[in-house]
Amino acid sequence: MKSTLPASPRMRSSIFSARTHPPRASAFSAVVTFCWRAVLKIKHVPEQLFDVTASPIIFLLLFVYLFGGALAGSTGDYLQFVLPGILVMMVVFITIYTGVGLNNDIKKGVFDRFRSLPIWRPSVLVGALLADVMRYTMASTVIILLGVALGYRPENGLLGVVLGVGLVIVYASCLSWVWIVLGLIMRTPESLMAVSMIILFPITFASNVFVLPETMPGWLEAFVNVNPVTLLVTAVRGFMSGSYAITEILWVLLTSALLLIIFAPLATYLYRNRDCPAVVN
Repeated sequence: MKSTLPASPRMRSSIFSARTHPPRASAFSAVVTFCWRAVLKIKHVPEQLFDVTASPIIFLLLFVYLFGGALAGSTGDYLQFVLPGILVMMVVFITIYTGVGLNNDIKKGVFDRFRSLPIWRPSVLVGALLADVMRYTMASTVIILLGVALGYRPENGLLGVVLGVGLVIVYASCLSWVWIVLGLIMRTPESLMAVSMIILFPITFASNVFVLPETMPGWLEAFVNVNPVTLLVTAVRGFMSGSYAITEILWVLLTSALLLIIFAPLATYLYRNRDCPAVVN
């Protein structure tokens, strides 16, 4: 057999020279890469778009034509009232999938591979969140276009719609960090979905999405009036009608900031922590 002589120190130095290593990816490049990864997942599994296309259409048609005549006297009047609420409700529900996608990566083992890469650590989380912002925008566009086709006419025009959708996306992006934290803690996507629904159903349905708080019992009205979803819906309705609800807008921005300040660092810590329960399992 032909023996192989060991490489000389100079040869080993040239082989493993730092000059041969590719440059480390910047934080921006890493975020864009993971965002594109999430977009490609949608391309290969287009059924993932069901929740941002078919679901908004079904909910808007169902509530307008099922409850419109009973609650507002006509479907046209109820459409003007309920569309901003449906917009908020659907986008808030879609935020769950940020945590579900992350939990699936953990379950498949991809999570550990990403954590071992020499990249900016939070880029995995931020990239996935950036891709979900596209989903929020798509769902909002579907609802607005369908509403216009059905007869919805925002009094503040295109400006009001853009401002309202923008506020919804800001709030949803900050709320998504809550589900990212749960995605890092919960052991299965199913348990994450169950916990998320337990949290979201009370704050979305016990709000002013479908009816005014004045029609509710006193104890329920008190809760609804301080519900963050109620404040967001009121702010969006104000944008679209031209009567800006400044107080509600400020409260929504403050709530969004608090969610971001509390849960974004917590999610980053859990992501870096090798003893995270979801990783150990």
